[in-house]
Amino acid sequence: MQAWQVHENGEPSEVMRLREVERPTPGDGQVLLRVRAANVNFPDALLCRGQYQVRPPLPFTPGVEVCGETEDGRRVIANPALPHGGFAEYAVVDAAALLPAPRALDDAEAAALHIGYQTGWFGLHRRAALEAGETLLVHAAAGGVGSAAVQLGKAAGATVIGVVGGAEKAAVARELGCDVVIDRRSEDVVTAVKEATGGRGADVIYDPVGGAAYAQSAKAVAFEGRIVVVGFASGTIPSPALNHALVKNYSILGLHWGLYNTKNPRLVRHCHEQLTDLAARGAIKPLVSERVPLSGAAAAVQKVADGVSTGRIAVLTGEAAA
Repeated sequence: MQAWQVHENGEPSEVMRLREVERPTPGDGQVLLRVRAANVNFPDALLCRGQYQVRPPLPFTPGVEVCGETEDGRRVIANPALPHGGFAEYAVVDAAALLPAPRALDDAEAAALHIGYQTGWFGLHRRAALEAGETLLVHAAAGGVGSAAVQLGKAAGATVIGVVGGAEKAAVARELGCDVVIDRRSEDVVTAVKEATGGRGADVIYDPVGGAAYAQSAKAVAFEGRIVVVGFASGTIPSPALNHALVKNYSILGLHWGLYNTKNPRLVRHCHEQLTDLAARGAIKPLVSERVPLSGAAAAVQKVADGVSTGRIAVLTGEAAA
């Protein structure tokens, strides 16, 4: 089979190599999945760089989110078990973690439903307890993680403010349903948030960026607001001033979605049921901005690594790529 492999750490476009390799052999409790589509995630870039919290042995195949087909013909979504990731014709997955692919979504959309939308659902509902009528601020609103949070926020009845970088991403954020779009390159984010909320600030802030975005969040959060720390795509991990959280009376909430797979897998399945229902009703639909063949995977991962993509990029294999 064909598979992308990383033999040394570095930039995705430099270290990912498409190879002809043997099909992987599943271990105990695992199954072999024929990959139909793999979604590109920022962690794929971190894996290539050797900067992710999980460091699989070299060589490994990146690709942490797929829609695939089991040997008995079931269409499923899953997180592959590294080192046999999803940028390949076949991947190894844990049988217990398989989830049915929603019928309302095609392969590329289904592949993009899992990590970003699960993270958004847990962040907004489980951690921040977002309520209808509240204001949600989403950083990097046109990106893969941010776009999911925007749709979930709208589905929950929130007023959504999206922060983006550039006119192209601003247009995408509007199409996603943001009520207010702020271009951080041409506007002062904090001032714009205060103007949009009558000086109150945002009740919930969803931050997959870190760095300067977090500093803006602390200034733009409302009384009894909640800042959900999802990741650090900027490359800078902020150091929150806890005295500031005290005097402004807001909460800082961390979210590592992957922990729920071992700490409370029942909640992951419950979340998937909620997401499947929302997809069936048309309330959410992953924004797949590009669909590329398996041969384009390295360039796609690099594009996400460089922060120049919008929505999700799906890598299609086999019949799905035809």
